[in-house]
Amino acid sequence: MSTDAESFTIGQLARRTGLSARTIRFWSDAGLVPLARSAGGYRLYGPEAVLRLELVRTLRELGLGLDVVQQILSSAVTVTDVAAAQVAALDTEIRTLRLRRAVLSTIANRGSSIEETLLMHKLARLSAQERQQIIDDFVADIATGIDPDSPAMGVANSMRQMPVELPDDPAPEQVDAWIELGELVANEDFRNRVRAMAVAGAGADELDYELDYYAVSEHAGRALAEGIEPGSAQGKAILDRLVAPDFPSGERSRLLEQLEVFVDARVERYWQLLAIINGRPPHPAAVPNFEWLIAALRAHTNA
Repeated sequence: MSTDAESFTIGQLARRTGLSARTIRFWSDAGLVPLARSAGGYRLYGPEAVLRLELVRTLRELGLGLDVVQQILSSAVTVTDVAAAQVAALDTEIRTLRLRRAVLSTIANRGSSIEETLLMHKLARLSAQERQQIIDDFVADIATGIDPDSPAMGVANSMRQMPVELPDDPAPEQVDAWIELGELVANEDFRNRVRAMAVAGAGADELDYELDYYAVSEHAGRALAEGIEPGSAQGKAILDRLVAPDFPSGERSRLLEQLEVFVDARVERYWQLLAIINGRPPHPAAVPNFEWLIAALRAHTNA
């Protein structure tokens, strides 16, 4: 390198670029900035060092490590390739930060204990594949030994419906729903209950009577709202609107048995949580209406 008037000492270069002499020296020693030596052994930099320092500073401010900067300067990789890789890495980091923020919001809103906080953090930081595996294992457990062609397997398979991953910017209620779902499917009592429903569904005979879901929601829902006791005369009148009074006693008992098997608030909550995670409004709770119907059937079928 020439040592004419176009050369700069490290102090002059620092003033020209706004970088500290220490930083320039460090980058020079790393081989990122070309330099020469004066007769007295002092560092001297040519005009190209100014441009090189600006480039190094830009790449460093974009978050690139010195080894990557060196590869770019030596043309081992292109800026385009490095930028694409950095974008992917930043996207992952942004998703992680957003998820962490949502988990912290959930913890703050729930007033969680230390144990709950640890569990929530563990569940929330699972990958999409790991989250799906939890649901797949749950469904495989409840479906063991059941004929794959059984109608009960249709319900079991639909319970696998999970998003590939939580949204990039999940709302606190979505994180809360995933955490609640993770806790629910890990609950042994819940797994046994769903397993019993699947087994019963696989062996259940078809009834000649089909309940009107909307009628149950309307009439039993109104009875609940008005505080009408299932075993009362008013309760009997409402029951007669839902199940024909002349429906045979034996068939009525079978209907009651099936309702007792398949009506469960936790299973309904499972579907509601899936809807929330997928960004859909959950269906209003229908189980309380069917529980009222079950109580009315018990009271008046026995009578």
